[in-house]
Amino acid sequence: MTAELTDGIEAGTADGGGPGPDEPFEPPERAPVPGAAPPGTRLGPGRPLTEPVGPAASVWARLARMPDSPFGRVAAAMITPFDSSGALDLPGARRLAAHLVDRGGCDALVLSGTTGESPTTSDDEKTALVRAVTEEVGDRARIVAGVGSGDTRHSAELARAAEEAGAHGLLVVTPYYSRPTQEAIARHLATVADATALPVMLYDIPARTGAGTALTARTLTRLAEHPRIRAVKDCAYDLMKTAKVLGSTGLVYYSGCDEMNLPLRAIGAHGCVSTVANVAGPAVRGVLDAFDAGDHTEAARRHQALVPLVDAMMSQVPGAVSVKALFAAAGLPGGPVRPPLLAADEELTARLADALRKTLSS
Repeated sequence: MTAELTDGIEAGTADGGGPGPDEPFEPPERAPVPGAAPPGTRLGPGRPLTEPVGPAASVWARLARMPDSPFGRVAAAMITPFDSSGALDLPGARRLAAHLVDRGGCDALVLSGTTGESPTTSDDEKTALVRAVTEEVGDRARIVAGVGSGDTRHSAELARAAEEAGAHGLLVVTPYYSRPTQEAIARHLATVADATALPVMLYDIPARTGAGTALTARTLTRLAEHPRIRAVKDCAYDLMKTAKVLGSTGLVYYSGCDEMNLPLRAIGAHGCVSTVANVAGPAVRGVLDAFDAGDHTEAARRHQALVPLVDAMMSQVPGAVSVKALFAAAGLPGGPVRPPLLAADEELTARLADALRKTLSS
């Protein structure tokens, strides 16, 4: 299993490129990548999912030809490693971060998000994780810290702590449970964005934050005027809303659900924040590579080949459970999930391993 998770993954190259958090931000152009194959060029339906498509030879070479974004293009929603006792495993986090960036095809890491089990980690653990991962790979990948909570003051405190720990950007989920109005949500998000100088990615995931908490197109258009609110992690499953916002603002969109990576890229999204990238980053990246190279048929084939793995990992248990089960089988750092989550049983782990094998051999 270890070989199946790592074989065929080319190493990235170090490059601190990209704009700093205070530099002007230009929205992505909706144009083909310079140097890519002409639209309609067939790149071969039989190529392995992990094989790069087009002229790009590494993550950073591709990024040089993509519109600049402070959040990268293929961001892993990184799990939070714990040791056997359930304590935060910082050496394991460093090792995992290096694996995802140098061999896993990712140019950004999102920490303390849903897959990172943020509801069960303390403020000190979140800060320590940002500091350790930034020290390990911050010179060659964007480090985005999840700082959302249901409390505006607490979210602002988390944002300031993440900035001090070295994060390059912030992921801020809409406030949950209390079911605030759109006006209250907008004020919450703007207040958190005001707390630091870091660029902010909004996290629109109403299935988890609760009824009535989906960011409306009007609210997103208003928030787009904030100088530090630059991107959206889209888990709303609302293509009409997304298309409207993309067409009327400079917000950079990222798919936050792996089954939506290609559909959202097709209407103008920049990249993805991917749980599946923890175990199959090059395959996730390959979908975007094929699309950007102009071979939409190959992009669709690669996307469809990933769907069984996405389904296996995300439809029965939370992504953190699936990733940690696969990591345990492969000997990669992950450790247990924290309660109330439960570890995958042997039957589910076997199904996950089988789905991963089939995907990486496609």
